[in-house]
Amino acid sequence: MADARSTALKLIVKSQKNKTYSNIALDEELRRAQLSLQDKKLTAALFYGVTERMLTLDRIIESLCDRKADKLSAEIRAILRMGLYQLKFMDSIPDNAAVDEAVKLAKKQKNPAAAGFVNALLRSFIRNEKKLPQGKNKTDSLSIEYSCPTELIEKWQKEYSKEQVLSMLESSLGQPPTTVRVNTARITKEELIDALASENIEATDNPYAENCLTIKNAASIEGTKAFGQGLFHVQDIACQVCCEALECENAKLMLDVCSAPGGKAFTCAQIMKQGKVLAFDLHENRVRLIKSGAQRLGLSNVTAQTNNAKVFSESMPKADRILCDVVCSGLGVIRRKPEIKYKELSELERLPQIQYEILETSSRYLQKNGILIYSTCTLSKNENEQVVERFLKEHSDFAAVNVFEDRGELFKTPFVTLTPKDIGSDGFFIAKLKRVK
Repeated sequence: MADARSTALKLIVKSQKNKTYSNIALDEELRRAQLSLQDKKLTAALFYGVTERMLTLDRIIESLCDRKADKLSAEIRAILRMGLYQLKFMDSIPDNAAVDEAVKLAKKQKNPAAAGFVNALLRSFIRNEKKLPQGKNKTDSLSIEYSCPTELIEKWQKEYSKEQVLSMLESSLGQPPTTVRVNTARITKEELIDALASENIEATDNPYAENCLTIKNAASIEGTKAFGQGLFHVQDIACQVCCEALECENAKLMLDVCSAPGGKAFTCAQIMKQGKVLAFDLHENRVRLIKSGAQRLGLSNVTAQTNNAKVFSESMPKADRILCDVVCSGLGVIRRKPEIKYKELSELERLPQIQYEILETSSRYLQKNGILIYSTCTLSKNENEQVVERFLKEHSDFAAVNVFEDRGELFKTPFVTLTPKDIGSDGFFIAKLKRVK
């Protein structure tokens, strides 16, 4: 029967080989594995921890042996990563237990020398007082400390202030907060707080969005009775702020052009008094996610369909509100999907053109005096400001307007970049446009 560490080892090796999203890989493995609740928690902690600290752990390995980490077998490298992660970042696990369990895993490998090698390296780290290796310069030191590629740090240093970059690095590690959006079509905020309290879950009012709650002590908020009853949906604060910026209370028709899994469409549908939401995605299986979510929440004013957001459709109705939450690099949600930061930046170069095409096509569906929000969950100027600036330069019938007039200086601008230090949200970008001709 599998245990937590062998399951985590399997996951780490598999995810590195297949380049899968960490949350999807973990959920699938935990569904298959016959583990106790305690072992599932340890598996998740080891898997996520090693994934988010991978670069740091490899630099430690390389400082303690004469081989590059990527020259080791995938299994031995993963065993060392797990052992080092427990020694450095998991105070609840005694050093001897971390080493002994790593050696046990190594003994199961084909190489007879593996166990001795693992034991020697881990104990050397302990004798070295668990110090991180020295960086070659300031950026390299930040890379080691926060397990972030120097290429990405250098990109951020060119685009954001020193304080913002440090905040982005600090918040990229550790467990992100859980926030939910109250389904006001079924329950009030106060009633939901009480309903969750009856399930021993603490929910507190979040000041940055009108019907946003922060969840304090729920291991699986989506496993609650309240979730099953459709009383809320899980949604980051920034996404809720984005929906409020669309001003759709009195809108008649809103288009959500890149909607799946549908969270923003659901929030806007609840804010609307009488209007309808048309939610689209390119793939039918993702459209089904939107439909099932709307059904669970009882939102009859949401209709989901397939559509290619880059291609103009003559049959698309004109709307007075459009949400253009485009595909992006996801550099604002690294703390939720840590594997994102290890992508080569060259893989992301095609995105701005795709984003521009989606924005340009979507704008053609907007009525005069209508509002369009362009948003991403990334922190990257060429995917954010530069896309919108190009659009405005080429479309004189649109103007940028302040995201909010009454929420302070942070939001009193047409382009808002949210870093986690601002309101505790994921990294997020919002641009607010109005059709003036």
